[in-house]
Amino acid sequence: MLEENSSGSQPLAFGPSRCWSIRRPLLSVVYRLSLSLLLASCAERGALAQRAFTWQEIHDKFEAANPTLQAARIGIDESRASEITAYLKPNPDITANIDQINPFSKQPPPNGNGGSSYNPLGYALPFVSGSYLHERQNKRELRRDSAQQATGVALSDLADQERNLIFILRNAFVRTLHAKAVLQLAQENLAYYDRLLVVNRNRRQAGDIAQVDLDRLELQRVQYESDQQTAAVDLRTAKIQLLALLNDRTPVDQFDVTGPFESSDQLQPLEDLHRIALDTRPDLKAAMQAVEKAKTDHRLAIANGSVDPIFGVDVARNPPIPAYFGVSVTIPLRIHDRNQGEKARTELDIARNEKLQTAAETQVFSDVDSAYAAVSSNLALLKTYKSQYLKLAASVRDTISFSYQNGAASLLEFLNAQNDYRSTELNYLNLVGSYMTAASQLNLATGREVIP
Repeated sequence: MLEENSSGSQPLAFGPSRCWSIRRPLLSVVYRLSLSLLLASCAERGALAQRAFTWQEIHDKFEAANPTLQAARIGIDESRASEITAYLKPNPDITANIDQINPFSKQPPPNGNGGSSYNPLGYALPFVSGSYLHERQNKRELRRDSAQQATGVALSDLADQERNLIFILRNAFVRTLHAKAVLQLAQENLAYYDRLLVVNRNRRQAGDIAQVDLDRLELQRVQYESDQQTAAVDLRTAKIQLLALLNDRTPVDQFDVTGPFESSDQLQPLEDLHRIALDTRPDLKAAMQAVEKAKTDHRLAIANGSVDPIFGVDVARNPPIPAYFGVSVTIPLRIHDRNQGEKARTELDIARNEKLQTAAETQVFSDVDSAYAAVSSNLALLKTYKSQYLKLAASVRDTISFSYQNGAASLLEFLNAQNDYRSTELNYLNLVGSYMTAASQLNLATGREVIP
């Protein structure tokens, strides 16, 4: 359809092709806007889906989901089931017997008339007897005590296994926090250097610096980019290792941790840490329990060398006696086998476990002393960094940067100042990570969290 315009000189076309040519740019704009909104919504949902777990939450998830601990807890249930078996009473024995069965005999009828009848049990002798072993010298109670003490040792071993696994978990958590801090530092350094590059590009346009100096500055940026990429990979790797310990299949991008990444100046005296370790360490407790169990096993070996009588009773028929009963007592003669081997072995086992207990005590002191020395050394270095080196590195970087921008410092001095600041900050973060790892080692050595 054609219509004239207001001047009447040129017709305007409003056919289908003209309408589509108008709608097409509009639809394109609407499509792009919708796609942008969709992507923004997905990004926002992804950011909201990522949850940051604290150390206590990570610890609780580990306790509930780690398969190694779950398997160890099943072992404790098995040990408790062994206690039931150890305390069971001996089963009585019963014997039934019938003798003098004659399948070919024929017995005449009682009245004597007529033929004989078939009766193979006519002269049979039935016999029933029962017997019971009576255990003397508290064998059953000693077996129960030994099984209960074995459960106690297993519980202490489980606590010690959990102590070591928690140490591994804490180190993985610290590595993740350390990687996050290093990534944040790398991002801040890159952003700071980019601002300096903008200033120096403006100086180059104004003729204040040569093109070769600007090129050298541009080349130096790759180091900051490399630091950022390396830190990002390290953070992702640390998260993967932490998720593996948690037995968690959450995507890495949806998992994060949070917590303080810093040092504490509070450290208990070494003597107090020794006392805490002696009272708390589960491996030392297991060694002490093993000594007590060895003593119980030795008493059980002595009891097993004693005589246990067997009491019996029987009921039978022996024509012309219609029925009778009898009693019996069987006493083993322990002439050759008096359980001499087990008595000697269990006595030696007591001495062996006492030596192991002494070795465990020595190891406790060694572990605490080594971990305490590592923590003290890190604290001394951190104190110097906090009070002096960090401030000096920032002051030197800012001063040299200002001087270089105003032509009072060389390019080499400027680059060295930037590298010194980056190295100082990175060394500080690495030192904090070493301190937190040493603190975890001290917690492991004492058997509980003496440094949160």
